[in-house]
Amino acid sequence: MLLALLVGADFGLAAYAEHTVSQKAREQLKLSDDPSVTIHGFPFTTQAIGGDYGHISLSASGVPIKDLQDVGVTADLYDVTAPLSDLVNGNTDAIDIGRLEAQVTIKASDINKVDPLTKVDDLRIEPSSIEYVETGQDAESGTDSGSGGDQQGQDGTTEEEQDKSRAGIRISGYVQIAGQQLEIFCFAMIELHGTAIDIVPKRLQYGNDKETTVVPEAVQQALLPNFKATIDTGNLPFEVTPTAVQVNSGSVTIKGEAKNVTFSGATSSTGG
Repeated sequence: MLLALLVGADFGLAAYAEHTVSQKAREQLKLSDDPSVTIHGFPFTTQAIGGDYGHISLSASGVPIKDLQDVGVTADLYDVTAPLSDLVNGNTDAIDIGRLEAQVTIKASDINKVDPLTKVDDLRIEPSSIEYVETGQDAESGTDSGSGGDQQGQDGTTEEEQDKSRAGIRISGYVQIAGQQLEIFCFAMIELHGTAIDIVPKRLQYGNDKETTVVPEAVQQALLPNFKATIDTGNLPFEVTPTAVQVNSGSVTIKGEAKNVTFSGATSSTGG
């Protein structure tokens, strides 16, 4: 019975601390709802007394960053130091983070609001191999499937492992051509430059409803600028330094890390 009471008290204290941190993160990230916060490890009380926490995770959606309004943020905080009194009182300035790994995910619907991609209706995003983007040939089979398998180098590593600051992307949508709205596939590189990602279009194909996928050179030159864009993410939450970009089905994720930062650095840049 006593053990059950102690366990219950431990979980209750942990839940209260998580709620307090969540409310502070909501304020700093300018969210409409509390983000999810989990303080890992049991018992919590032992960590709280020492003020040292091995792992705290945070997840939030709908984070406004610069011109983006629906960004997803996940962060894993390691080697966290926080006196219990400061933690429960919401004094996040006293929370020090030894190491932090974070991901910022931008949905296609947000990317569609970045000029000039606003000219593309029903914009969709899928990953593609760098080889297919650049040559139109699948890296492994030599076919023009466009499915985007990873190209392996002589050392057995993939292109993405060799250089995580760039990736292949397939952007599809509808554009106006000679008064007609046609589906276009744009194969492009997405490149990480500081806190910005550049979309660099390489070539175009017609949608599957056309007998031929080849877009005439003159049409390509006219339409390619509609798919060239720079997405500025400003100052990322937790002072994260971006190290990798990844294309998912329907979104783009920037991955990064930081060391020796404070929880107060969760504030994101929302300026224009």
